[in-house]
Amino acid sequence: MIANEGISAPIASGVIFWSGILFILISFLGLREAVVRVIPMSLKHAVSAGIGLFIALLGAKSCGLIIANADKNTLAFGKLNSAPVIVCVIGFIILLVMKVRNVAGGMILTILLTTLIGIPFGVTKLPENIVSFPANIGTQFMKVDFLGALDFAYIPFLIALFVPDFFSTFGTVLGVGAKAGYLDKDGNLPGIDRCFKVDAIATSFGALFGMPSMTTYLESSAGVEAGGKTGLTVVFTSICFALALFFAPVALIIPSAATAPVLIYIGINMLSSMKNIDYSDITEYVPAFVCVTFTIFANNIANGICAALPVYLILKIASGKIKKISPVMYVLVAVCILYFYSIIR
Repeated sequence: MIANEGISAPIASGVIFWSGILFILISFLGLREAVVRVIPMSLKHAVSAGIGLFIALLGAKSCGLIIANADKNTLAFGKLNSAPVIVCVIGFIILLVMKVRNVAGGMILTILLTTLIGIPFGVTKLPENIVSFPANIGTQFMKVDFLGALDFAYIPFLIALFVPDFFSTFGTVLGVGAKAGYLDKDGNLPGIDRCFKVDAIATSFGALFGMPSMTTYLESSAGVEAGGKTGLTVVFTSICFALALFFAPVALIIPSAATAPVLIYIGINMLSSMKNIDYSDITEYVPAFVCVTFTIFANNIANGICAALPVYLILKIASGKIKKISPVMYVLVAVCILYFYSIIR
């Protein structure tokens, strides 16, 4: 978005850096956790479902099963007889069999088997080398215009970066936390402040290397589905990522068509949270529907949440339940409106 406005890379990195600093202040003051507690239970369940559909769509798009139809301005099936789509479908069938048979490590086995199946289809490309060295980061490090990014003209971009990252992080953490069974009876995740602090620091740190906003890893739900629900999972994942820097050619053997079935399956599973929504109360199920719908249609978790919160507030006021609304909710809705204004400005 910033690049499309013709803003230089150092300025863009500076805006990302200051958005991270704002995250850090809010996170360490405990304000982010307080905001999450104000979000109604129905929307927390909807966020999890929305993330599920979002993940499923990512998987379907990555192998070409679903594409953007420019002529009709809609999503549509891709070329169903293409090799990647065929390999993805075969992988999905294998995964379903693995799950029905309760095969331990079924998702990893599915990815490996689908990768092998992709060889004769020409989807899996064998590497020329086994080991490669990471690229030099010296040309990007500290290429940041800290003072220039503080220009008032860049405030809308700061808001446009801050709000999506804010809501995307809490949405991802709650969605993955719900899948892991870590949410309490009120739909809150104990210790969520630590996730926010790490996310905030990572955003500013990444900006020093010219990286866009670093946020919570949405695909963490794949690890949760496989049974990885402790900090040890993160440690081993980090080690694997570090090794991948040197064995990138091997890691790149795995095609998108091999990982797509896993993402689609996980996304479908996350829809189960919608059963917890009270469909007898229009002030609960309509905002939940808006959240899920616009997460997919607007292709962003934060957009779904920002669209749902104003709807929730309007319905509660119209139904005479204004006393049940926390003052913080009014602030959140104001931030959502400001975010949409920054987009259309």
